[in-house]
Amino acid sequence: MITLNHYLIVSALLFSLGMAGVIARRNILIIYMCLEMMLSAANLTLVAFSRFRVVEGLPDYAAQSLVFFTITVAAAEVAVGLAIIVALYRSKQSVEVESVTKLQG
Repeated sequence: MITLNHYLIVSALLFSLGMAGVIARRNILIIYMCLEMMLSAANLTLVAFSRFRVVEGLPDYAAQSLVFFTITVAAAEVAVGLAIIVALYRSKQSVEVESVTKLQG
């Protein structure tokens, strides 16, 4: 039987992998994917808590509706973020963090 702890462990592992990727990587695209992985881990935690919190015999769907809105915001974030990354690549011809931090000349 899968319990709430199993979901929380998987979510913690996903979040930890995402954080390690954000800290260790130098490629903006990989950092961006790791940030999305961290957001997915938070969504998994919300859904797990929602599923295992039973109100009057039914799961509490309040957190799942919040996840729906965070996924919607994440989709808009992806569109804007990728547009910024493409613009930076066109101007600097690189997606490395060092080339972005040096925005002079």
